[in-house]
Amino acid sequence: MKTRLLLLTLLFWMSYNALSQQVIPLDTNNLAINAKAYVIENYRGVDAIYMQGGAFGLKDVEFLNGTIEFDVFLKEDWAFPGVYFRYDLASNNAEQFFMRPHLSGKPDANQAAPSIQGITPFQLYFGPRYSFEYDYNFDDWTHVKVVVNGSKAQVFLDGAEKPNLSWNLFLPEKAGSVAFRSGRFNGMHIANITVDPDATELVDFNPIEREAIPNLIEEWEISDMFEEKLLADPNSLEQALEDRKWQGKIKVEEGTAANIARIQRLRDGTPGNTVLAKITITSDKDQYKLFEFGYSDRVVAILNGEPIYWGTNKWKSRDYRYLGTVGLFDGVYLNLKKGKNELLMAVSEDFGGWLITGRFKDDTGLKVK
Repeated sequence: MKTRLLLLTLLFWMSYNALSQQVIPLDTNNLAINAKAYVIENYRGVDAIYMQGGAFGLKDVEFLNGTIEFDVFLKEDWAFPGVYFRYDLASNNAEQFFMRPHLSGKPDANQAAPSIQGITPFQLYFGPRYSFEYDYNFDDWTHVKVVVNGSKAQVFLDGAEKPNLSWNLFLPEKAGSVAFRSGRFNGMHIANITVDPDATELVDFNPIEREAIPNLIEEWEISDMFEEKLLADPNSLEQALEDRKWQGKIKVEEGTAANIARIQRLRDGTPGNTVLAKITITSDKDQYKLFEFGYSDRVVAILNGEPIYWGTNKWKSRDYRYLGTVGLFDGVYLNLKKGKNELLMAVSEDFGGWLITGRFKDDTGLKVK
């Protein structure tokens, strides 16, 4: 009798788990595909989708918490295969984890990051808090398991018992879609996709802490978006500045920089890739002060209506491996007048993070807001 009861209980739980874990068939009835090219085929004995340059979403799957698993057959190519979850199509916001197979064995072989209004700000969310060194296998499937619970997530690669990475999520807890991206020009295969909303258990959740940059300006006021070419002619700069409308203030994140994409959408169908980030500096006397700053991707600094600096910090701008990560890598001596001074940083973005940060090395006699 006990044996029969045990068997029935086991069968019940097996049946329950099968129902809760959704295995996604790889066909156009279940996948919304947006790619340059794709084919659904049997690859290495597994039903898989091979995709170049694009992504596919899971139809009729809404995901808040749980476990997403999939296999990807990696190539040692420049590509970013991975998964979006809690994806909101209207705002283009999502959480994500992706791999960089071309950086196998390096500290940034992968990335946990949000998509914020269509921008993945890896130039802000970088280092061991959001990436880990990993040697990828290019001769077999790589298994990826992402566990999400509330504001926390973990990733396990190739059946690891302990998480390879634990991190705090970036966006409000809101259910959304699940989508995958594969290879770029040469394509990659993805297979064995499952989604289990009941598998929410985290293991040894212990995210790496990041040291904040001290004494940063805490918030910046951000303007509406305009075309970068308006900055090219100093004689027309005054009108470009007068035409701006202010959108609100954003705070520094990660103790590193303010993320302009939090308040301004780069690709919303209107021309432009530039905003003004503003602070007001009140000085107790006429004086020069060193202002250290960082930005991405390009900046024009304007003090009291006069342009005083131009620079670029974009991806590959300084050497072939340069990521354009943000930090206090630039500086300018500000000629401050007694009383209020307005500092505008005209920040232009291509991709990778729309960012601004700064501080005064010596703020004696200054008030900043």
